[in-house]
Amino acid sequence: MAAMVPTADQLLSQLSAVAQRYNQEYRGEGTALPPEVESMAVFQEWRSGKLQGKIASPFWELGTPKKREQCLDLGCGISFLVYPWREWDAFFYGQDISAVARDALMSRAPQLNSKLFKGVRLKPAHELEYEPHSFDRVFATGFSCYYPLAYWESVLSQVKKVLKPQSPFVFDILNPEAELSENWAILETYLGAEVFLEPIDRWEALLRSSGCKIIKQQPGTLFNLYQISWH
Repeated sequence: MAAMVPTADQLLSQLSAVAQRYNQEYRGEGTALPPEVESMAVFQEWRSGKLQGKIASPFWELGTPKKREQCLDLGCGISFLVYPWREWDAFFYGQDISAVARDALMSRAPQLNSKLFKGVRLKPAHELEYEPHSFDRVFATGFSCYYPLAYWESVLSQVKKVLKPQSPFVFDILNPEAELSENWAILETYLGAEVFLEPIDRWEALLRSSGCKIIKQQPGTLFNLYQISWH
């Protein structure tokens, strides 16, 4: 069955919800949740800050940026401030829908390394306004689960255009069979962002239909990492 393409209004609503959810987190704002949710182990780990360290995808393990490469980080958050981009000596281009994350990067990243940091655009992953074949690597972790597969058809199409031929795209997908997945999805829904628990075989069918080749895979606690490329 073909994936249902979200309407423009549905997509805008989803993007706004995810942006608001992460703006609140980056600001350190608390969210009032029902007692039954706050009693969940996954909530306790999230509130303590331990959960993020367990579920964040180490994208560099499948595609470490190399010296002087042009790299695009979609849904970047505050990536340039927390990952070793200066050690990699790679040029960082960010894109995110969180204005708070964008502002934090634009304020602090140039002080860390103004040559490597090339700025952040406040746009969603399906709007890549760059010249064709601009990037040696593209990364996108931590947010694919907030949107339906049909949306990711357009993301893959856009990434293919801006990547140099045969260059890697590293991203992650939520594993719905993971022990944490259902409870984490419940928590995220209460935090304001609905999660889509799509079977992995449907994801891989989408990848095949895009014409890419799966180069590497790496399972994680909650998200599975993929490296793909187009020829």
